[in-house]
Amino acid sequence: MTTPTLTPFHKILIANRGEIALRVIRSARAMGYQTVAVYSTADARSRHVLEADQAVCIGEPLPAQSYLRIDHIIEAARQTGADAVHPGYGFLAENEDFARACREAGLVFIGPSPEAIVAMGHKAGAKKIMMDAGVPCIPGYQGEDQSEARLMSEAEHIGFPVMIKATAGGGGRGMRLVNSAAEFPDLLRSAQSEARNAFGDPEVILERALIEPRHIEIQIFADRHGNAIHLGERDCSVQRRHQKVIEEAPSPAVNAALRERMGATAVAAVKAIGYEGAGTLEFLLDQQGSFYFMEMNTRLQVEHPVTEAITGLDLVELQLRVAAGERLPLAQEDVVFKGHAIEVRLCAEDVGKGFMPQSGTMLLWHGPDHLRVEQALRTGAEIPPYYDSMIAKIIAHGATRDEARRRLMLGLHQTVALGVTTNQVFLGSCLRHPVFAAGGATTAFIAQHQDELLRADGATRERAVAMAALLLFETANQHPTREGLRQLAHSLPVGMRLEIEGVPYKVQLVQSGSHRFDVQIEERRHVIDLVEIAQHQVRAVADGVMESATFLRDGHQLLLHYRGQPLIVNDRTRTAAERAAEEGGDGKVRASMNGRVVAVLVAEGDQVEAGQPMVTLEAMKMEHVHVAPLSGRVSSLNVGVGEQVTIRRVLAEIDAGLA
Repeated sequence: MTTPTLTPFHKILIANRGEIALRVIRSARAMGYQTVAVYSTADARSRHVLEADQAVCIGEPLPAQSYLRIDHIIEAARQTGADAVHPGYGFLAENEDFARACREAGLVFIGPSPEAIVAMGHKAGAKKIMMDAGVPCIPGYQGEDQSEARLMSEAEHIGFPVMIKATAGGGGRGMRLVNSAAEFPDLLRSAQSEARNAFGDPEVILERALIEPRHIEIQIFADRHGNAIHLGERDCSVQRRHQKVIEEAPSPAVNAALRERMGATAVAAVKAIGYEGAGTLEFLLDQQGSFYFMEMNTRLQVEHPVTEAITGLDLVELQLRVAAGERLPLAQEDVVFKGHAIEVRLCAEDVGKGFMPQSGTMLLWHGPDHLRVEQALRTGAEIPPYYDSMIAKIIAHGATRDEARRRLMLGLHQTVALGVTTNQVFLGSCLRHPVFAAGGATTAFIAQHQDELLRADGATRERAVAMAALLLFETANQHPTREGLRQLAHSLPVGMRLEIEGVPYKVQLVQSGSHRFDVQIEERRHVIDLVEIAQHQVRAVADGVMESATFLRDGHQLLLHYRGQPLIVNDRTRTAAERAAEEGGDGKVRASMNGRVVAVLVAEGDQVEAGQPMVTLEAMKMEHVHVAPLSGRVSSLNVGVGEQVTIRRVLAEIDAGLA
C-alpha cells in the first residue's frame, strides 16, 4: 500500500475577506504559519488586510468580481511566496477550477480535491452519488432536460409543494418554494435568473417540499490516510429566504441514537468518495424522525464555531493538519460533546423591509465582552454593498441550552452597532420566542411567527423618543457636558416631530429644573433628570428609573442604543414639502440602498401605475425591485443596467400631470 504524500507548507494565502479571513489568520498564526490577505479596492482598509503578514490587491469589486479572479489570486500567491491557499467559505471555496488551478500552480489547497468538489458540489450529481451509496434522499428530479415544459411536467409528477434548487452554489440563492402549478413558471424563471447571476449556472433540480422539517447538518472530517469521523450535528432550522439566521449544537430534536445513525451515514458517504478535509452533509429531518440528504458543503461552514464550542476542537487547525498530510489526531471515540452552543448571524439588513441589505459606515461598534464574536468590524468600518450581508457572528456556550440562550440574549443586548441597520433586535426576538426557547423551531419558524418577531415594544420606543428629544435638543445646542446644562434657560418649550421606523411622534420638551425636563409625547408626560452626558453616552433617570444609553448624532438622525435596541430617530421637524419628497410624493424613485442596477423595466415616456416595478437593484447577493410611488408618465430615467448607485440616488422621475 502506498504511503500518502505529505504536503508541508509555511505561508498561507487566504482567498477570502472579513471575519472568516481573520478566523483563519488566528489559527494559522497560533500554529506558526505566516499569512497573506487578498483584497478588493473596497476592502483596502479592512481588518483582515491590516492583520495579515502581507496583503495583495486583486482588483476592483465590480465588474471584475475580484474575489472570484482565480488568476489574480494565484499571482498573489506567487508574488508573496505563499505555498498554500485557504478558501474560507463562499466565493471560490467550492470551485473545482480554483482547487485545480492551485494544484497546477504547486499550491496546497486547504480543502478537498477538485474531483471531490465536482462530485459533491453539484446538487444533481451529489444526489445521485448519495442514492447509489444508500443515503436516503428526497424524491425529485435532477435530470439534464432543463426545458420549462419538462420541469413543469416533473413538478406535477412530484406533487406540489415543490422546491426549486439551483444545482450550483448555496446560501439559499436560486431556491424557491412553489405551492401551485400556476406560480411555477414565474418562480422557475426567478430561481434560474438568480442562479445564473450568483453562480454562472442556471441549472436547477426539483424536490418534494417537506412540511416544517428541521435543517440538520453533520460536520465531518477525513484525512488522506482513510480515516473519517463526525463531530455531531448542528441545527440550522431558523432561516429566512433559505438562509440561516441561528445555528446551534447539539440539536434539541436529535437524541443520541439518531445522532449515531446520522453520523454513521455521513461518515460512510465521505469514505465512499475518498473525501479529504472538512465537510458538512446537510439533511432535512421530518416530523416522524426520518432524515433525507439535501447537499454536501465541501468547505468549512459559517456556523463551525458552535461545533468548536461543544467539542473543544479548533476546526481550522484540523483543516491545516489534514491539508499538510497529517493523520486526524483523534478517532470517533475520542470526540466528546460538552454543553450547548448557539450562534446568531448579525446581518446588515432592514428586517422590516423584507430583510433588505444595507451598506454604509458603521459609525459606532462595540461587541459583548464575555462572548465569542467573529467579526471584522470596528468603529468607522465601511460595509460595502458588494458582498454578503453577514457582518458578525455572536456565539454563546453554556452547560445547558437555556444557559447558552440567556448568555446570547445578554450579549445581543450589550452589542452596540450604530450607523448601519442590522437584524439585532430581530435576533433577540427569535431567541426570546417561546417556540425557540422550547426547542421547537423548524424551518417554518420565521414565516409562522414573523408578525410577533417584528412587533415593536411600544413602551420602550416611547421612552426612547423622550430620551432622543432631549439628546437632539442638547446636541443641537452643543452642550456635551453636564456643566453645559446649567446654561440652559428654564421653561423653553420646544416642539418636535420625531419618527422611528415610520411611526411619527409629536413631542414638546420643556426644561423644568436645572437638570430636569418634561417631555410631552402626544397625551403622555415623561420626566427626565439628566445625570451625565459624555461622549456617546448619556445617563438619566427617566420616569423614576436610572438607566444609560449610547447615542450618536448624524445629521437629521439620532442613532440611539437604548435597552438593548439600536434605534434610528429621525427628526421630521421640517416642511411638508421636504417630508413629501422623502416619501416619494414628488414622483422621484430613489435608491433604497447602495447597489448595482441589474434590470431597468421601463423606458422614458412609458405610462406607469403606482406600485409598478421600474428598476431592480442587487446588493449583498439579494435583489430588490423599486416600484413607482405614483401613477404617471416616466419623464426621466437616470440609470442603466450594470451601473453602481448610492442610496437615495434618483433612479427615475414620474410626472403625475402627464398621466
